[in-house]
Order: sequence, then structure tokens, then C-alpha cells
Amino acid sequence: MKKLLFSITSYEYLRPRFLAADSFEPGEIERKTFPDGERYLRLVTDVWARDVVLLGGTPTDHDWLELYDLGCAISRAGARSLSIVMPYFGYSTMERATRPGEVVTARTRARLISSIPPCEAGSRVFLFDLHTDGIEFYFGDGHVTHHLYGAPIITASIKKIMGDRPFVLGATDAGRAKWVQSLARDLGVEPAFVYKKRDPVSGSIALTGINADVRGHEVMIYDDMIRTGSSLLQAGKAYQRAGATKVHAIASHLVLPGDSLDKLLGASVFDTVSGTDSHPGSRAVEGRGQHIAGIADLMVSALARS
Repeated sequence: MKKLLFSITSYEYLRPRFLAADSFEPGEIERKTFPDGERYLRLVTDVWARDVVLLGGTPTDHDWLELYDLGCAISRAGARSLSIVMPYFGYSTMERATRPGEVVTARTRARLISSIPPCEAGSRVFLFDLHTDGIEFYFGDGHVTHHLYGAPIITASIKKIMGDRPFVLGATDAGRAKWVQSLARDLGVEPAFVYKKRDPVSGSIALTGINADVRGHEVMIYDDMIRTGSSLLQAGKAYQRAGATKVHAIASHLVLPGDSLDKLLGASVFDTVSGTDSHPGSRAVEGRGQHIAGIADLMVSALARS
């Protein structure tokens, strides 16, 4: 029997791509919003004794709650198993406390999902390109986690964009250097990263140099996510000043709130801004003619192995 596929509201855009990748049966959900803002959810499709997949990243607090509410409903309605597919894990940069009293929100949100009652044949959580590997282990033992790495998708996208032209793979800062070094090795190119220095009084960040010679080369900057793009713009301008002929950007997660994309594309820095469809923000990038790679095949293959 086919697995049932449900989705939270903000990830409905990705559900057809999952349905096209494998023989899921689409599950139906009834939704209403009352005048006071409270939400009504009902599983229209019967999940009793079925293997169920719930698709939903967590860009917003609303998404976290909808994922939790639906996960609980699926489990309590008698699903045989539940696989929660999270293409984007919100609050992933809040994975540790740096000041007294700070909430480690990545951990508290993992605990929230872990409190969904496990199903008879198990509950699993599939995560994609986490900001920090350790987040996978924030979940409770009742939910088996699978961290899927997007390196094959990213490297294939870079090859498609760059073609046979020589280039340097850049990082926004030394903190992402190990990821960029690994990708550069797979691509057979040289890595580069930007040195940064933070002012201890103002907290402002200044760029102090680049570790590689990029003169006369195109630079493809990789980061795990692009949010407002301020750090990316700083790095892109630094590579330009260092003599890069063109600068491109690619990320696993294209968050891009508000007018961030307009600022990036209008800054006369980047020739291309690309990434995957793991976040709803990717739809705006795709609409501007940039290259967007799908993650459905990777996640469907992982679901088939579980």
C-alpha cells in the first residue's frame, strides 16, 4: 500500500514534487481559521494502520505549531508509522547559549517535535543540511533522526551554473571554511574564505582579508543559508575588490525575508543567486530566473530506505 503524504500549509508548494518523485497517496486536510485567529485542522483521509509522511519545514512559529498539531493528530488517529520530513529547521542558528539566560531555541523546538506520540512502527524525522550537525541529537530517543546532506545537489548545481569555466569556491567567513573545503574538493577547485574581525565594543564586523588569490577568477560563494544577505554582500564585495571577475552565490536554504532578494540582485555584486527549494523563499528566487535545485528525489530515496 502507498504511503500517505500530508503537508503543512507553507509546504504545499513542495508536495507535488514529492508526489511526482514516488507513488505516494495524497492525504487531505480540512483547515479553517476563526475570527479570533484560532485554527481548525482535521485529517479528512483516514490514517489508521497506514504509513504516513508529513512534509513541513519550520520557517515560522506558525509552521512549528501546525507541524506539531498534525503530527499529534496523525499519531493519535492510529497511523502505523510517521515520517516527518523537515527540509528547513527553523531556529537552527540558536543551537547554543552564548550569554546567561539565553534560550537555546533549536533544542526546545526539537523537544516539541519529540513530544509527538510515537507510532506503533516508529516515528522518524528527516532533516536537510542543518546549520549545525549536533541539532540532530537534540531530538528524543522516541524519534529516529536522519540528517540528509545536500552536497550532491549543491555540487551538481554549481557545475550546471559554471559549466567548464574555471572558478574558486568561496565562503562568507572562516566559520564555513570546512564545508567549503569539502565541496571544493568534490568539485576539484580551490577554496577561499574571508577573514573577519568583530569590534569588542560596538559589535560591528570588519573584513580584514582573503586567504586565497582570486584575481582573474570567478568566485562561487557557498553558505548554508541566505537570510537578509548582509554577510553575503560583504563577502561578495570583498571578492570583487580582490579582483574576482564575477561573483555568484549559492545556498542550501534561501530564506530571504522582506526585500532581501531585491537588495541582493540589485547590488551589482552577484551574477547569479541560486539554491535549493527547501524553503518557501526559494519560490521568489525561482521567479527571478535563478537556478533552483529540487530536494524531493533525495528525500524520497531516504524515505524508501527507512
